[in-house]
Amino acid sequence: MRNICFFNSIKFWGGGEKLHLENAIEFKKINYNVFLACKLNSTLWKKAAIEKIQTFPITVGNISFMNPFKLLRLILFYRNNNIDTVIFSSSQDLKTGSISAYLAGVERIVYLRGLAVPIKNSLVNRIIFKHILTHIIPNSEETKRNMLKYLGKYVSDERVKTIYHGIDLEKLKCADDDKLEIIREKGHGIILGNAGRLTKQKGQDKLIDIAKKLKERDIDFTLFIAGTGELQTELEGLIDKYHLNNNVILLGFIKDMEIFMNSIDIFLLTSIWEGFGFVLVEAMIKSKPIVAFDITSNPEVIEGNRSGFLVDYPDLDMFAKKTSMLMEDESLRKTMGYEGAKIVKERFILGDRVREIESYLITTASSTKS
Repeated sequence: MRNICFFNSIKFWGGGEKLHLENAIEFKKINYNVFLACKLNSTLWKKAAIEKIQTFPITVGNISFMNPFKLLRLILFYRNNNIDTVIFSSSQDLKTGSISAYLAGVERIVYLRGLAVPIKNSLVNRIIFKHILTHIIPNSEETKRNMLKYLGKYVSDERVKTIYHGIDLEKLKCADDDKLEIIREKGHGIILGNAGRLTKQKGQDKLIDIAKKLKERDIDFTLFIAGTGELQTELEGLIDKYHLNNNVILLGFIKDMEIFMNSIDIFLLTSIWEGFGFVLVEAMIKSKPIVAFDITSNPEVIEGNRSGFLVDYPDLDMFAKKTSMLMEDESLRKTMGYEGAKIVKERFILGDRVREIESYLITTASSTKS
């Protein structure tokens, strides 16, 4: 294994694009010849250029796998650059990129799966999962379970390995007293935090109910919610309805998640599902205790009663109770925060996880194709 291509046609910048770039950088560090096939002038393209990673422009749609000219162009790219490993994470990229890679004779065709939702049992998916993919890497056991719900019988066990995402410690630069200015100015009492897209899946509407319950307990706090999304208007309405304007503040998009985590005392996650809650890792490495629901992949990241509290879904009364326990006990916050950072350093470091991917791809040969 020598020439690796990370294949990502998504124009906007999100978690999948960040993952591809970080993995590409790490593989480059350990002397692999790395390519990024991505959308021309996308954020990923520009960041790859900064890192001096070779790029190849692609445009992929849902039915691009049926376009012989697109397939031929990719086949020639793979062959001309002796690509022996190609890695995808989105569904549309998987179809077009994997079929062309198979036709080009690429040895390792790898799917990084990050969504904890079932994959359709379509003819194309059956062919890809049974005959084309050589390695499948879900980012959690929960993602694996959902991914294989309909396609499990087409995939041999040795072709699937759960490997968690990792955080790059070298990029953590904040001093302990570095805080977001808006949190310095508007925060009072215990500072609670949440970060993510404002969507039903992320469950920020439940945070407003929890904040209401905490206010009824007469605890001084400020809850800062970082993120944008379609739930914003609804959240603003709930904040007004329950007279929480002095306790709940919507921050919008926050570019520097490290300094956000540095600014809070406790992190709250109310998502109704997570493939892999990387935001939990970002909070834990900054020694922040967590309160989250005991569902999907959360127990794979949080150790209940060690690095935080896991609450039965959707028990908001218990969620508020566990949050208030942390708010009222500084020693408990520090202990759980310390344990959370320790867990991250043991299990979720980027370089270690990339080495795990490398080992899996090398030791599990492409003969695993069914």
